[in-house]
Parts: sequence; C-alpha cells; structure tokens
Amino acid sequence: MSLAVKVVKAAMPRIPRPRKAVLTLTPSAVLRLRTLTEGPEPKVVRVGIRTKGCSGQQYDLSYTSKKEKFDEEIKQDGVTVLVDNKALMSVLGSEMDYVEDKLSAQFVFNNPNVKEACGCGMSFMT
Repeated sequence: MSLAVKVVKAAMPRIPRPRKAVLTLTPSAVLRLRTLTEGPEPKVVRVGIRTKGCSGQQYDLSYTSKKEKFDEEIKQDGVTVLVDNKALMSVLGSEMDYVEDKLSAQFVFNNPNVKEACGCGMSFMT
C-alpha cells in the first residue's frame, strides 16, 4: 500500500520591500513650494518632462488643481507634488532642490538616471 504525500510550503509572513522614492524634496524646496502653492484656491505643482533642448528632455513644472488618473502623488512635510505618469521612469530616485544665488533662483533636480546633460544644464538624456 502506498501513502499519498503532499508537500506544503509553510506560509512565511511576507515582508514588503521598501519602495524607492519617486522624488524627494530638500528643505529649501519644501519651503519654496509651500510659498508658491499657498493661496485661496488649492494649487499643486506637477513635475513632468518635455522633449526639448540639446540633450532631448527637459523638466516641466506647472500648476494644477487636480490629480490626473495615473499621476504619482508625493507628500512631504505638508507639501504635495504630483509627478506626471510619463515622467515617472525618468524622475525615479531624484531629489528636487531649490537653489538661490546672486544671479538666479531655480529648482534643481539631482537625478541619478541622467546619462548625459547639455552644457547649460537645462536638458538631459536618460
């Protein structure tokens, strides 16, 4: 007589892997975004990418009042930023900073995905 044997894998508790942040904000970027989005009507900044410039892609920041269907929502220190779904893979893991010097004031993206950038620093390629 033979006995039937069934091997069952014991259920191990699944430990979720930490997700890589789509976009992180520096304290100076948080302060600047907070001042830009304050007001009587709710506004949010959307980060996108346009095909433009010497190297092919350029960041595009715009105001919006609503989240699109596939936008990624980043909430940090009371500030909300939306990342356009078409820009997610290009922006993944980036840090958004706000830099002021004697000649300019601008948002700067420290992006680990950039493979090439133009000399003026306005466009990039991933």
